[in-house]
Amino acid sequence: MVEEKIDINGLVLMKPSIFNDERGAFFESYNKLKYDTLIDGPIDFMQDNISISKKNVLRGLHFQKHPMSQGKLVQVIKGSVLDIAVDLRKTSPTYGEHYKVELNDKNKFQLWIPEGFAHGFVTLQDDTIFSYKCTNLYSKDDEMDLLWNDPLLNIDWGIESPILSHKDKSAMNFRDFNYTF
Repeated sequence: MVEEKIDINGLVLMKPSIFNDERGAFFESYNKLKYDTLIDGPIDFMQDNISISKKNVLRGLHFQKHPMSQGKLVQVIKGSVLDIAVDLRKTSPTYGEHYKVELNDKNKFQLWIPEGFAHGFVTLQDDTIFSYKCTNLYSKDDEMDLLWNDPLLNIDWGIESPILSHKDKSAMNFRDFNYTF
């Protein structure tokens, strides 16, 4: 496993060692001891989620407030996404900045997104299977979301008219975000 530190403190891109031969491929997708070292501290996952989406579905930008905030380890099982994490930690020098990376079933990259970030992705292929390992349980009462195309966030999603849920269409603007992690 190779880690790549990101310019936004706390985010870590994991690049697994993939072993290919005539039978197919093998890679270690999670090892608690290695990951605890890579992300500077122990993490305990409480919930795993899988989403299956057709091409051009955009999910996000989602997060949960305390006490139910979540860290997430995300990866693509099948297909491809453009994955986005937005720093919502008001004391961070990168507050309001975002990081984006393509995660797909070829590169097997994983992105660690700690608490204090909004997260979203847009699918680049039909039948994309996306996996989230979460450090806390889902809580409808604590969920929040930011508008995916908010001009203050200035995120280039590479798509003009994504397929959105009602919740994502009516998300709050970043200028109205007033929560401290």
